[in-house]
Amino acid sequence: MIDEAHAPRERAPWAVRPEASRGRLHPEPGGDARSPFQRDRDRIIHTGAFRRLQYKTQVFVFHEGDYFRTRLTHSLEVAQIARAIARRLRLDEDLAEALALAHDLGHPPFGHAGEEALDSQMRPYGGFDHNAQSLKVVTLLEARYAEFDGLNLSWETLEGLAKHNGPVRRPAGYIAEYDARHPLDLASHASAEAQVAALADDIAYNNHDLDDGIRARLFTLEEAAALPLVGAAFQEVRARYPNIPRERMITETVRRVINAMVQDVVQEASRRIATLDPRGADDIRAAAEPVVAFSTPMQEANLLVRDFLFHRMYRHWRVNRAMQKSKRASQVVFQLLHGGPQMLPDEWRERAGEPGSPGAARVVCDYIAGMTDRYALEEHRRLTDPNIPG
Repeated sequence: MIDEAHAPRERAPWAVRPEASRGRLHPEPGGDARSPFQRDRDRIIHTGAFRRLQYKTQVFVFHEGDYFRTRLTHSLEVAQIARAIARRLRLDEDLAEALALAHDLGHPPFGHAGEEALDSQMRPYGGFDHNAQSLKVVTLLEARYAEFDGLNLSWETLEGLAKHNGPVRRPAGYIAEYDARHPLDLASHASAEAQVAALADDIAYNNHDLDDGIRARLFTLEEAAALPLVGAAFQEVRARYPNIPRERMITETVRRVINAMVQDVVQEASRRIATLDPRGADDIRAAAEPVVAFSTPMQEANLLVRDFLFHRMYRHWRVNRAMQKSKRASQVVFQLLHGGPQMLPDEWRERAGEPGSPGAARVVCDYIAGMTDRYALEEHRRLTDPNIPG
């Protein structure tokens, strides 16, 4: 007997159709059996930016332990969840996966501390946003192909990256710049596949930070179990496996929370889609609200998890120390290179222009945003310690 959840399924009418893709900015011939979105996924995986995610952190700096999540492991986990949800909703799994793998390419080193540092330094020049930077990475900064800058991804993948957090009513910075030459219909919602990738990001992020926080001893499993969503999973595991080792107790609890959230998204999305009765992917884009979302009770439970993590993990004194040191290192590197772009490597220096100029600021920002945690710390030492060769 075939398991219905794993059986091949025909795409729903509201799924994005690869054969109806709006194409690429630079037209390309076919040449193999892959769909446009499979080609996008493969190009993303082969980028230098994707490989560098291995040494960019979620919360902990890379040298704090090999076990904790990095941007790379997070992206892989998001992709797995996105494919699972997309399959259940009969969407294009390859597009959902490509978006999941690309969504963090623009993150700078040191997680949110690095983003805050760059945003503060770039405030006079339009600020810094990692979602816009992800779009810039795949459309400009990755220089791999002879005929174009970036990866020349399909319109649907670029749309999903630009609208990662929903419609962009007032585009600014690089998103506005790119949209001017390759319109992405920014005022509408993204495809259902892009919405799935965004929700998968939330599911993975919160649950894996719970896992890492417990293993880092920032809080206990029992303290997290005071949250209704986590508590229900914890009680189920404890009742079924009363003598299970603690490490397995943690894993079994977190995986049940993930499953509960995935099930909720599938049920709520199915309900909203049935109400909307879309005839195609453009009906999803034109809807008054997202079709892929948590139910109200799950959204409330998820907010409680976020609030718990904010106070018990992201504001823990150990994390605060690491974040402040990392933030300061990023700011110092930016200030030194912005004032002295002649210290940039050749390929960056040629683009930077005059010291202290807006052009130099943007080039230095792009340079730092592409660094790993380790490289950023080494660059800080090279620029500030006279005993270390440049």
